[in-house]
Amino acid sequence: MDSVFYRRGFALVATLVVGYLLYRILAPFTGPIVWASFLAFMLHPLHQRLVRRLKGRESLSAGLITALTPIAILAPLSILGGVFAAQAAELAAKAQGFFQRVGAGGLAELQRYPLIGRPLAWLETHAGFGEAQLREWLLAGGQSFLKWGASLGGNVVVGALGTAVGFGIAIVLLYFFVRDGATWSARVIGLVPMEPARRSDLIAHLAQVTRAVVFGSGATALLQGIAVGIGFAIAGLPTYVVFGVLAALLSLLPMGGAALVWVPGVLYLAAIGRWGMAVFLLIWGVGVSFGDNVVRPLLVSRHAEVSTLTVFIGVLGGAAAFGAIGLIVGPLVLTLAKALLDYMDEMLARPA
Repeated sequence: MDSVFYRRGFALVATLVVGYLLYRILAPFTGPIVWASFLAFMLHPLHQRLVRRLKGRESLSAGLITALTPIAILAPLSILGGVFAAQAAELAAKAQGFFQRVGAGGLAELQRYPLIGRPLAWLETHAGFGEAQLREWLLAGGQSFLKWGASLGGNVVVGALGTAVGFGIAIVLLYFFVRDGATWSARVIGLVPMEPARRSDLIAHLAQVTRAVVFGSGATALLQGIAVGIGFAIAGLPTYVVFGVLAALLSLLPMGGAALVWVPGVLYLAAIGRWGMAVFLLIWGVGVSFGDNVVRPLLVSRHAEVSTLTVFIGVLGGAAAFGAIGLIVGPLVLTLAKALLDYMDEMLARPA
């Protein structure tokens, strides 16, 4: 009973059992826990300043931050969400009307647009791909799109409820994470079997990467989404809020980015003969995409250097694995893996 093997074996088994039980308990709340941890980390400098102003009353500072955070997040998101939902419904209605006109034989009216009619005539003459084939292809794609939209709309209530519940849990956790997060983090970090100096450098590097991803990629994406939405509104294109949100999300990708939204807009304007607005949106879009190469490095370099490969793989893989929070978690995990590999290289390079 007093042998070293027994004590270590018992400690290992107990750790595995407790760890498994903790996983089963916390797994349903992974999203709120990650979001609350992220918000607490980002708000920690504000918490420190408030604690100094409130003469060390950490609970009061955490309470004020927790009470103001839902207002700061929900107010703009509620306005944006309402406009987005209305314009998305408008876009879906227009798409449905277009596909209905195609089914009724209205595709012939496209022939009067040079950029569409001439390619259609050439395809019909040289490739045997005429109006009938194009109508069939569009109808098949439109039916698939509308079925997907219907299935997605059927889950709106459940999805919204789940999001609201998750957000409420995250706000409750935020209070404790803001108040006690630094103490908990110090205890957990202290368990990492690394030299204190090296451990501090690793944590500082991860904090810098987090701020680089948030302030660099996040702020740039927000600015690009706003710029694309304004450009679409000036060009007279409908549902500009929807396309602005899409541009903000796609701008997180190092390849393509917001151009995946404004280039189709330019082609659409040119196809319907609005050449002036097509040229305007082209110039505007090039300026927006070029600005990404200026703004993003300026914001990112203030905090840390994050490689394009890390952001690209981290954003795509993180979003697929963890949803929206994965846009931040993905690059962080890859950065942590790289830092640990560098540490292992240093350890192996040291003389025995």
